[in-house]
Amino acid sequence: MREIPVYLFTGFLEGGKTSFIAETMKDPNFNDGKRKYLIITCEEGEVEYYPDELGENVAFASFDDEQKITTDRLLAMQKRADADIVLVEYNGMWTLDRFYNALPEEWMVYQEIFVCDSTTAIVYNANMRSLMVDKLTSCEMVVFNRTDSETDKMELHKIVRGISRKANICYEDKNGEIEFDQFEDPLPYDLEADTVEIKDEDFAIFYRDMTEDFAKYNGKNLRFKGIVAIDRGLPNGSFAIGRHIMTCCADDIAYRGVVAKGMGNLRLSTRDWVIVEGKIGEEFSKLYGGRGPVLTVSKIERAEKPAQEVATFY
Repeated sequence: MREIPVYLFTGFLEGGKTSFIAETMKDPNFNDGKRKYLIITCEEGEVEYYPDELGENVAFASFDDEQKITTDRLLAMQKRADADIVLVEYNGMWTLDRFYNALPEEWMVYQEIFVCDSTTAIVYNANMRSLMVDKLTSCEMVVFNRTDSETDKMELHKIVRGISRKANICYEDKNGEIEFDQFEDPLPYDLEADTVEIKDEDFAIFYRDMTEDFAKYNGKNLRFKGIVAIDRGLPNGSFAIGRHIMTCCADDIAYRGVVAKGMGNLRLSTRDWVIVEGKIGEEFSKLYGGRGPVLTVSKIERAEKPAQEVATFY
């Protein structure tokens, strides 16, 4: 089976995706003039592609309706173009689940890049937060273009880091000069402390960072407040401990937690609030269907629920 590399470009209308892709295709380090490329567009903006400038080895296809994105249609487009590499300019108003669920088995997303107009990013984040979260959650690179001396780069940085700590960020000015993000992102707790204290307001950040980079938490002694969930699939004395986390809006609130071993002298029930302390490691658990983070509890006490029950990133 031939593997087809896919480069996925996301962002909103007039955000600069077409120009970014066109410049990428003109780069001989990417387009060697030998391999065949397919550009799939999912919206029409003011900027157009000029096929004569990109070469005869570049073909085009398009979708005008997200309901039409299917595995069969994607494969047919790629085979018709005999493409070795596929670039997708995705519609910012369509959720990425539609594309990823239709992704052919042999297609591999090599890179997902979010391209955004720096002058409208804050407005989009305020009014279409769920769509920003959808695009920023899985991307590897964020490009804020059309920046100048008045651009509040720290605010843009915060938008990204409120959703993803792993995405690289760069700023492109109106002359095409690139500046990579240099803002530090210290965690709001000390990972080198003998006992890492997770405050109520920092639980969402802690949970996301732990799941993205568990190695730096493995073996650490943690202390945090959470809500208990009893699961019959867990051994006696074990339970789940976590919080309900909201990423962007009320519709996406979900319980996120870890398996914990050891109730002490407490008789716990689902929805009890407790403060736990213990060492976290990686073990097999039926709750995960494999290996995952397990907290071996050394101290546990009942607690009052926090002022803000749902944990958020901001």
